[in-house]
Amino acid sequence: MALIKKHIKQEVDELPKLLTLEEAIDFFETSDNMGYKDYAIEEIAKFDSTGKYLISLIQNDTIDKKILTKIASVISLMEPNNKLIESIMGLLKVENAYVRNLGISILRNYGSAIKYYIVKFLIGDDRDLRIFAINVLGDVDFAESRDMLVELLENEKDINVAMTAVDYMGEIGELSDVELLESLKNRFNKSVYVNFAVDSAIKMIKG
Repeated sequence: MALIKKHIKQEVDELPKLLTLEEAIDFFETSDNMGYKDYAIEEIAKFDSTGKYLISLIQNDTIDKKILTKIASVISLMEPNNKLIESIMGLLKVENAYVRNLGISILRNYGSAIKYYIVKFLIGDDRDLRIFAINVLGDVDFAESRDMLVELLENEKDINVAMTAVDYMGEIGELSDVELLESLKNRFNKSVYVNFAVDSAIKMIKG
């Protein structure tokens, strides 16, 4: 008796064409399937001015980390503009370390496109933004990071800003910076912490 081969037809769900941003967002928000969500994220990114929405998703700590990573990779491929970069920098202010690291990862991919913002913050009057810019410099690690921190420390009067920079100088500073670091002890001569932080940074520089 001849064997009869049975062909089992596999049903494959076809991904829908998402013609509008609203459709793409709705598909993302109503889908439970990870593959569908990945597809929706890629489609959302094709529409104009969607960076703000995608960044808002990254700030949602109830979303699966794999999806957040996918969103970050999509944002990294977007053409950086002022609003997008400022929104991404906002990620570095959140408490969730995973989200902050995603923000740093995106900024690394943008490279020189964010230097303007760093310089703008470093020379501004807002102490918190100066500290914020120093943290970005330390995390993103531009070739010019050391030079920018040295220039800041030459005139910085705020102890919190200066000590934030000193912490990073311990990692990227050079022997020629030791004299500048030592001078901070006189500038902030009422603080025991300054002596400790400066000595620690110098010790790291000297190895």
